[in-house]
Amino acid sequence: MSKREELIIKYAAELKEKIGEVPDIDFLKKVVIGLGPSIYNSDSSTISGIDKSELETVKNNFLIKKLGLRDGPELNNAIESILNKYGESNRTKYRAVVYYLLAKHFGKEEVYSQVNTQKGTGPRKKE
Repeated sequence: MSKREELIIKYAAELKEKIGEVPDIDFLKKVVIGLGPSIYNSDSSTISGIDKSELETVKNNFLIKKLGLRDGPELNNAIESILNKYGESNRTKYRAVVYYLLAKHFGKEEVYSQVNTQKGTGPRKKE
């Protein structure tokens, strides 16, 4: 089993145990692949719920740039809601889990439609 497959299993368990949600494994794989090598770094693989600059990065780089959402109070509210759902007492909040939940929250799963989960090679080339 590859390290990425181990992490996907770990993230799926987080969703089940800490969020109470049965994960869509295919979509979770796409989110994980989309994060690239950052999932293997202990600092970049997690999100600090109290670091305002990190939360701004999640908003700007993920919600606005990646998902194509417009800036507004609903973005901050969604981030706060997801982090609260994850639990304040849970110090380790995995970026893949948070991004998965945010994409689901906003119904933006189609952003990942070109990610090839079979080989894990990233987006497919358009012909």
